[in-house]
Amino acid sequence: MKTINSVVRWWVTPKLPPEDIFAAHNFISQWLVHPVKRRLARWYLRLLQKYRAIKVIGVTGSTGKTTTTEMLGQILSTHGKTVWSREGVDPVYNIPNTILRVSWGTKYLILEMSVEYFNEMDYYLWLAKPDVGIVTNIATTHTEFLKNLEGIASEKGKLIRSLPAEGTAVLNIEDANVKALAKLADAKVCWYGRGSNIYAKEVSLNKNLSTSFTLVNRSDKKSVHINAFGKQFVANAVAASAAAVSLGLDLESIARGVERFRLCKHRLNIIVSRKYGTILDDTYNSNPKAAGESLATFNSLAGAKTKIAIIGDMLELGRFEEPSHRELGKKIGIMNFDYLVGVGDASKFVVEEAAKVMGPDKCFLTAKESEALPIVMPLLNKNSVLFVKGSRSIHLDKLVDSLI
Repeated sequence: MKTINSVVRWWVTPKLPPEDIFAAHNFISQWLVHPVKRRLARWYLRLLQKYRAIKVIGVTGSTGKTTTTEMLGQILSTHGKTVWSREGVDPVYNIPNTILRVSWGTKYLILEMSVEYFNEMDYYLWLAKPDVGIVTNIATTHTEFLKNLEGIASEKGKLIRSLPAEGTAVLNIEDANVKALAKLADAKVCWYGRGSNIYAKEVSLNKNLSTSFTLVNRSDKKSVHINAFGKQFVANAVAASAAAVSLGLDLESIARGVERFRLCKHRLNIIVSRKYGTILDDTYNSNPKAAGESLATFNSLAGAKTKIAIIGDMLELGRFEEPSHRELGKKIGIMNFDYLVGVGDASKFVVEEAAKVMGPDKCFLTAKESEALPIVMPLLNKNSVLFVKGSRSIHLDKLVDSLI
């Protein structure tokens, strides 16, 4: 770890991890603008919480954070002025910027708290003191830095530990690692998922590429419609619904808010092309849990059509890199894909495992996305379905953009 000059440490704020301090960013933004913004945001939010009835909600988890944040934002905005984190921006900068977008009359503030390094959550909690904390799940992500599931749970659990006694921890009862965080809470716990009072049943993937389910809260229930295709969106919707219930909203308002949700670009978007068939674009980011869930959604979409996968590296997995990629390759192999193209160094493990089932003539490996395009284009037609998934820096989004 780098030794940090005490003046530098004070200036960038005392809780910012070294990895974020020395990240490659614009000099003026990194060293002049944002240290001031952080202090202004911290002071302003303290002022809002003291003199206004604003509720602050923190959202963390290994997958589903952005979608849960967006859904909850749409739900709460049916009941009052709501501000929430913009997608695709590093929370180190996004959280101060989001706080500074809050007006004096804002009722709800939702902050996505994604952690990549140890002690990053300490920085977020230095900036903001949430009244409600949501943990969607805990899975193998950023293990290059957070080491293992225990490290991930420890860092994300700081959000739950920080909540005041009068606050609420919204926890996924179906995830054993999340369930264990309840012991850290002084706040009351609002469970969601099967086995709790708030859960989904009668989930349906619809022909118009939407998803429907029945939301249950004790004896009350309501039909909910999501303008996205995939069962993982139901889990996000139930997490957002549980937080909304804890804040006093009824199921009617929740259903109306979820209906307003729209997918962000490159997050399980389904594109129908006359020339290249159906493309499932999930290129925003990737980790083992998210990739597995997206594959299941793809399989529901593809049916008996020609199935082609382009898989990019899942990054920042540390010692889990090889086994995670091999496990993904095994899944692709048993799902009867017709062709597979791996992109990146670690994707060789995906290709090796899938080729054991599919055959080496159906599996290809390339170094970058531009080399994958000429391989896959001749395979695509109106009866094909293409799955594209990889970490953001692999740039598979550029490949998808070339096909639409």
